[in-house]
Amino acid sequence: MSVHIRFLGGAGSVTGSKYLIEHAGQRLLVDCGLFQGYKPLRLRNWSALPVSPDAIDAVVLTHAHLDHSGYVPLLAREGYRKRVHASEATCSLCGLLWPDSGHIQEEDAAFLNRHKATKHEPAKPLYTKLDGIHSLKLLKPERFGHPFSPIPGWQVRLQRAGHILGASSVLVEVAGRRILLSGDLGRPDDPILHPPEPPPAADTVLIESTYGNRLHETTDLLEDVAQALKRAAARGGTVVIPVFAVGRAQLLLHLIAQLKAQGRIPHSLPVFLDSPMAVHATELYERHRADHQLNNADLKALEHAAVMVETPEQSKALAKRHGPMVILAASGMATGGRVLHHLARYLPDHRSLILLTGFQAPGTRGARLAAGETTLRLHGQDVPVAAEVVQLPSTSAHADSDQLLAWLRQMPTPPQQVFVVHGELDASDALRLRIERELKWRVAIPEYGSTWPT
Repeated sequence: MSVHIRFLGGAGSVTGSKYLIEHAGQRLLVDCGLFQGYKPLRLRNWSALPVSPDAIDAVVLTHAHLDHSGYVPLLAREGYRKRVHASEATCSLCGLLWPDSGHIQEEDAAFLNRHKATKHEPAKPLYTKLDGIHSLKLLKPERFGHPFSPIPGWQVRLQRAGHILGASSVLVEVAGRRILLSGDLGRPDDPILHPPEPPPAADTVLIESTYGNRLHETTDLLEDVAQALKRAAARGGTVVIPVFAVGRAQLLLHLIAQLKAQGRIPHSLPVFLDSPMAVHATELYERHRADHQLNNADLKALEHAAVMVETPEQSKALAKRHGPMVILAASGMATGGRVLHHLARYLPDHRSLILLTGFQAPGTRGARLAAGETTLRLHGQDVPVAAEVVQLPSTSAHADSDQLLAWLRQMPTPPQQVFVVHGELDASDALRLRIERELKWRVAIPEYGSTWPT
């Protein structure tokens, strides 16, 4: 019998990754992510999947970012009781991300209800902190390079993808077919993580395309960050950096520690990491040393690069401080969390600076700031943007177009079919054209909800 893939997310957009592989009545879901960005995409989170959760036999995650893993608590609440397989570091990070995601949704709903800034009566969270905690019991850690069988007769192997701590590419073997899912591929020159491992032979490949239509700027990242921080500090402003709690926060702390050690920014410049999840994620770099390149000195510098802010009281106390200072807070695209409160305070201040790091998905507040919008909707209010806004695309944790092609070129033999996924349509189509013209491989862009044979 044939093997099919149903594209339930991460198709036609750069979010909500869900790839359902089906054979002989068995179903493996690779990635189980939340939709983020534009409201029509976010509304998909509230719609039931086209397959019953209890009809899914296993889940495998490429990495812990919520657009790849954040739907698991809802899947579990709706009846999924099987295993969720992932690398050891991904399991550790999900232990932080899922409860925190539920908590943030509860907080945001409570804020909207308290301030009557919602059309719903009352506003409700998609899932709760308790849902996130309960779903953790489904996790099963797997080792890189060691095959496992999530479903009898199926074999899966994880290999390093270099995107964030624990990020994996996934090779699925079933019914004589080999399906390779790239996951989010990192950059071969990442200052913290190991480069992606070369891809194995496969019949079908799903390749991400977040940066499928662009190349990373060849700039001095340390100098770019130094100049932005010094410029805001000189005018007495506060630098607000929306960061992904996993990966981007640690990269920025690493860069700031280097800049202070080299005397390129004032050692006295106060730096705060205002995200309990980012604080705990930073601690995981000590536990999962095999997943990164940092040495003992680097890890110690990382821990002391900022004042770690965990409690709501500590976070609120930042509002009483005056610049210059640097505040790193989640989330990375300003879709929720504590960074919204800092943006509400500092966006109207012309002395301040908002430093955007990496890709900002269309429809997010980060994308609106990057596009130069003069107001930003925060907690039901339109906040004027007077602060300087700087985007540093060179901090992206995604491989660019050349690097994606270079990864594919390492395949031992050409695949029979390539699917370009996890990208906006212009990025996906640009990568499709390059694969078609340069590699001469059969390639397609699947639509959301479509089913294709492997």
